[in-house]
Parts: sequence; structure tokens; C-alpha cells
Amino acid sequence: MSIAEIKQQLHDYINYGEVKKLKALYVLLEDDITRLYQLSEDQKKELDRRYNDHQNGIGKTYTWEETLDITAKALADRRKQSAENIQELTDPKI
Repeated sequence: MSIAEIKQQLHDYINYGEVKKLKALYVLLEDDITRLYQLSEDQKKELDRRYNDHQNGIGKTYTWEETLDITAKALADRRKQSAENIQELTDPKI
């Protein structure tokens, strides 16, 4: 069974399973679940700072199009750098 199939079956079970078994499953996984989504204090402070900046009109925001452009440029830069690194490794040194 693939991971996707396992996830789908677990989702289905969570949606329709017996409450008693769901509670038992949660108890078993609770530490992992809460740790997975827990931010550090520094992360919380940074999010709060950014939120406050945004609320006060001083935070930098981007449109979806700007976000796509920035991402595309970063990806192109990374690919170029990777190609240069490969070229450097494969060129014979004289």
C-alpha cells in the first residue's frame, strides 16, 4: 500500500471512525502531533513582529504575481548556480 493510500485511509477513519478509538489514537500520537506544530519562542516573536508591522502598514507585502516572479527568479538563480558548480567540478584544471 502506498503512503498516499495509507494517508487517505487514515483521513477517512478520522472522519468516520469510532470516537473511543479516535481518542485512544490521539493519546498515542499526542506528543508527536503537538510537537509538530509548535513554534519556538523566537518564531512566535518574529511572527508577532511581522503581524504588527503589517497591521501598522509598515510590513512588506507582495501580490501573488510578485510572489511568482520572485520565486521564478530565485529558482532560475539557483539553477544557474548549480550549473556553474557542476561545470566547475567537471572542467579539467590546467
